[in-house]
Amino acid sequence: MKRLTLAVMLGSAALAACSAAQEESPMPGMSAEEHAHMHGGAAGATDSSGAVVRQAVHLTADQERALGVVYTAVSRGPLSRTMRTVGRIEAAESKIADITPKIDGFVERLHVSSTGESVRRGQPLLTLYSPQLVAAQEELLTAKRLAAQLNPAAGEAWRNAQALLEAARRRLAYWDITEEQIARVEETGEATKTLTLVAPFAGIVLEKHVLEGQRVTPGERLYRIADLSTVWVEGDVFEQDLQFVREGQQAHIEVAAYPGQHMMGQVSFVYPTVDERSRTNRVRLTVSNFDMRLKPGMFATVYLDAEIGDDVLTVPVDAVVQTGERNLVFHRHGDGSLHPHEVVVGARAGDRVQILAGLSEGELIVGSANFLVDAESRLGSTGGSMPGMQHAGHGSAMEAEVDGEAQGREEHRHD
Repeated sequence: MKRLTLAVMLGSAALAACSAAQEESPMPGMSAEEHAHMHGGAAGATDSSGAVVRQAVHLTADQERALGVVYTAVSRGPLSRTMRTVGRIEAAESKIADITPKIDGFVERLHVSSTGESVRRGQPLLTLYSPQLVAAQEELLTAKRLAAQLNPAAGEAWRNAQALLEAARRRLAYWDITEEQIARVEETGEATKTLTLVAPFAGIVLEKHVLEGQRVTPGERLYRIADLSTVWVEGDVFEQDLQFVREGQQAHIEVAAYPGQHMMGQVSFVYPTVDERSRTNRVRLTVSNFDMRLKPGMFATVYLDAEIGDDVLTVPVDAVVQTGERNLVFHRHGDGSLHPHEVVVGARAGDRVQILAGLSEGELIVGSANFLVDAESRLGSTGGSMPGMQHAGHGSAMEAEVDGEAQGREEHRHD
């Protein structure tokens, strides 16, 4: 009988506990946070975007010193920055030439036989034997003799002979035979069996694809020559920095081969497309290389100086609180309270950042310890507070307790 009574009592207690738990639990399908927010809990007020509404904060002098709060004024003045990137030195495409024959032939002699050699303008590169060239020179000599046998009085025959002579000269010129070489054939009356290819300008042999005795065909690349008196430096600039890069802009260049030495270059071209993976834009600089110290393939460090403006509003970078959705600063009002203000920031230069909207010159803002002030401002929207803090227009519990104790001591003193 006693055992039955004990079982009944335990069952009744279990049912009562389950009923209490069901009454205290949130509504089905609702989290504890949502339930608390519905009933005005600690979730705090939010704006239309879902962001926490920050409240004004009031700090005493002791609290400011304890937190390390420093105030700074919004200033106006010139702002500039230096962008740094890494570039690669390359031969200027406008100063590269390929040496290719325009007739079939055989290489009889190489005058420049190795890659990397320096050549001067007009220097012989190779001598080419071509049966087609010999036949064309014979035609020129035949036309020359025919034109010499006729005089202008012959009329149509003389004009035809002159036209044949000019056609023979043009044919040789189309094969890159110089006017001096053509004139020499006409003066001597003898056809030369070889053609000499010469360098179009002074430079360096970057590539060589020919050997003595080799048969060559029209259009085949035999040499690639580059004039390295001017080189290109190509680097990448981040997308957000493109607004500060323009053609004609001066740049400083450093290379590891010559530490401590600065060279000057100029932005000659900004590529019209952005790399989708790196989100960078290629920039080309033109650099004078008269002493041939810069070699294609070298890496160079490029410094671009950008003038953001001569009269812009700026604040310290640490004064701006970045929430991910907006940028805030804490503006100090005349009563000492700190109010969050949304600002629009521009370019950053060193430890300063440009302010495009939201502040005026001379306004006093929090310059350091902003994360603590921002935390207190967000706590204020939930009805909470950091120990020892108070919000504008609301005394803290600690302050009320201190005032009560002081009043009690005063009354005891009078008694």
